[in-house]
Amino acid sequence: MRVLRLQEDFMATPRTLPKYELRARRHGPGDTELEIWQMPSASTPQISTPHRVAGLRGRNLELVENRVLKRLKAAGIRIDILPIEGMGSSIPEESALPLALLFRTLAPMRSRDAMRLVSEGIDEMSREEAAYWLGMAVHRRNPRRVLTALRVLLTDPKRK
Repeated sequence: MRVLRLQEDFMATPRTLPKYELRARRHGPGDTELEIWQMPSASTPQISTPHRVAGLRGRNLELVENRVLKRLKAAGIRIDILPIEGMGSSIPEESALPLALLFRTLAPMRSRDAMRLVSEGIDEMSREEAAYWLGMAVHRRNPRRVLTALRVLLTDPKRK
């Protein structure tokens, strides 16, 4: 019984979770850039300096801004009060993973309809599924292939 309690306590402590940070920077009026950074923590000893996971800016961010703001509001982060030069705000892992996957997947896309389908598909993903796809996109030799496969799966008309 004591071992189970120790395991539950260990799993619940913030020290054992990876740390993420949302950084926002305004480049001009209506030109905001959002980035997700993974910060060094006890759970990720291989990361000694902050590591940029994903970012989105410009037209692509404007197209999904409502979805992003909704996720950030649920995490307790308001980007409308950020300074112009950028600011970092801690973001929980369950919010950071889908946002980072969304940013990485949408960055090179141009089709509005395809972007809408991809963002809806990522919103429907569970935390574990988003973590799987993001891990594949970050740690594979050819991350573009992984992201292309995800885009094809999420924009397939037979999927629905």
